[in-house]
Amino acid sequence: MPDDSQDSRDNQDLISGGHLVAKALKAEGVEVIYTLCGGHIIDIYDGCVDEGIDVVDVRHEQVAAHAADGYARLTGKPGCAVVTAGPGTTDAVTGVANAFRAESPMLLIGGQGAHTQHKMGSLQDLPHVDMMTPITKFASTVPDTARAADMVSMAFRECYHGAPGPSFLEIPRDVLDAKVPVEKARVPKTGNYRASTRQPGDPEDVQKLADLLVQAERPAILLGSQTWTCRATDAATELVRTLNVPAYMNGAGRGTLPPGDPHHFQLSRRYAFSNADLIIIVGTPFDFRMGYGKRLSQDATVVQIDLDYRTVGKNRDIDLGIVGSADLVLSAVTQAASGRLNGGGDKRKAWLEELRSAEQTALDKRLPQLRSDASPIHPYRLVSEINDFLTEDSLYIGDGGDIVTFSGQVVQPKAPGNWMDPGPLGTLGVGVPFVLAAKQARPDKEVVALFGDGAFSLTGWDFETLVRYNLPFVGIVGNNSSMNQIRYGQKAKYGEERERVGNTLGDVPYEEFARMLGGHGEVVREPSEIRPALDRARASGKPSLVNVWIDPDAYAPGTMNQTMYK
Repeated sequence: MPDDSQDSRDNQDLISGGHLVAKALKAEGVEVIYTLCGGHIIDIYDGCVDEGIDVVDVRHEQVAAHAADGYARLTGKPGCAVVTAGPGTTDAVTGVANAFRAESPMLLIGGQGAHTQHKMGSLQDLPHVDMMTPITKFASTVPDTARAADMVSMAFRECYHGAPGPSFLEIPRDVLDAKVPVEKARVPKTGNYRASTRQPGDPEDVQKLADLLVQAERPAILLGSQTWTCRATDAATELVRTLNVPAYMNGAGRGTLPPGDPHHFQLSRRYAFSNADLIIIVGTPFDFRMGYGKRLSQDATVVQIDLDYRTVGKNRDIDLGIVGSADLVLSAVTQAASGRLNGGGDKRKAWLEELRSAEQTALDKRLPQLRSDASPIHPYRLVSEINDFLTEDSLYIGDGGDIVTFSGQVVQPKAPGNWMDPGPLGTLGVGVPFVLAAKQARPDKEVVALFGDGAFSLTGWDFETLVRYNLPFVGIVGNNSSMNQIRYGQKAKYGEERERVGNTLGDVPYEEFARMLGGHGEVVREPSEIRPALDRARASGKPSLVNVWIDPDAYAPGTMNQTMYK
């Protein structure tokens, strides 16, 4: 007679590719995967259930990829999205590309047809690795079931090499479903297979920067997204306060200093960069947001600190470049310069007062629009109300073009890690997936999201996912029935008679959309109605949309100053 107990023991000693993937994700600290189901990938689901990893199903693969990106940004842990082959993977391309430009460490796992059907035209067969290679730090096929966990850990190592970024793995269906003896598969142990990537920078260059800071009369520092990526908030705060340096923040670096801090500046950046004698750029490339470096005074000494040596000195010459982790570099600079300002303190004080005066002048110029009672509502009034609505615990997410450009000049997060935007790729549609990631990564935190009506329409159906998972947030749609950032450019280039070609949207009642899906919805048409509606959305305990009708003929200064329209 067959030995049933022996068969049972043999089966227990075998493990499938999907379960190996799940074990590797668990070892990396992944707590949730974002996915849209497909037959190629379901063994990963089975493995995740066994490993205690949450499987969150969304309505579009782009949402899954954006959510994985958002989760990584918020937690510092790697994000993970799992999608099926063919259109499942191509649908996720935009999310991966956005993570690539935003330096976000996430892994996309895509299905693939079986090896035995290679080049035969199997269902959803495409050259995924070839497509993903230009927008990832690592892209590969998993060639064998026994290598599944090993390849996952390899992909994550690449995510954290230098500046973070995404990786991609495709796993053929027969590789994923097959079982191999456990002893033939390398399963990484938690925390034991990846080296630290934190680099302190060249000590000589750190000393040079300390000397420059001691000698400078009019220094300024820009704290970019890597300030948050490197969790350098404390180090940055210590430096600017110890050495009396005015600080500007962009991207995820916003919130490093709280509003009202004497070293926190926002509206006088152009003035500072035109008049400073020392400018330190931390974790921000000289890309379009920085005018490719041309907005910095040619007479200033310019120092750039970045995780990636390829970014340092790109598009603009610099006087000193330091490759390293912002937390370690800034701490070392503070230590090397501390106590050495001597008589320079009075000059620094005068410089800060000069910048504060420029800041107040800019605010006074904008104040009438921030308090405007006009109807339709001026966008500045809307974002001013949102800024006043935020608490120290509110995480702000901006998803849109012109309306988010308005908010970037007004909304000030009250604490580090409380700002999210698409990043330099400028991808619309990140808002709902970022809300999903934020409420799962930080469930006790209030999430406030501002959408342009065009941006919300791209991924808005996953509002249903937020309802299904009971993830309350306060959502605001700045509704002008237009893709206004593009409309402005067309008007500027081709005149009023062609400004509405291809950029006009319907008058959509998004408050009804929210209620239809089980959330809270309100419409606002008058400025005085904004704050009460926001308060009711907060109190509802539901995913919410406050549909605010704003002036379609008001454009943000940042929109009007874009170089592509000139």
